[in-house]
Amino acid sequence: MTPDDYRRAMSNSIVLRALAPWKFKRHQAAQRMAALRSRDGDHCFRCRRPLRFDLPAGHDRGARIETITPGDEGSLDNLCLTHGRCNAKAGCDTTEVLERSRLKNEAALFERARERRRA
Repeated sequence: MTPDDYRRAMSNSIVLRALAPWKFKRHQAAQRMAALRSRDGDHCFRCRRPLRFDLPAGHDRGARIETITPGDEGSLDNLCLTHGRCNAKAGCDTTEVLERSRLKNEAALFERARERRRA
């Protein structure tokens, strides 16, 4: 086999992954963003306002990829596009935090009911 045959046999993504992993990750993120944009449109998943794709990375009004349910980050079905600021607000909406606040509110409710019975 000649070197040209080897080159044709190898995929560009394999070569890119081996020689320049940062370019591969950037390329993979761009493909994921394009797929989500074609599926969901140009609006935020949380607030339904338009996303801006021309802003630099890290801007609070720029588009970010967010996981809907934690754990499975590989599939596109579990990903959505949000604003940076909407994504930051979602950090307190985890199941553990919501469960803790629910238990705290229930305890306060039962405590008030006990106080009424004592009085």
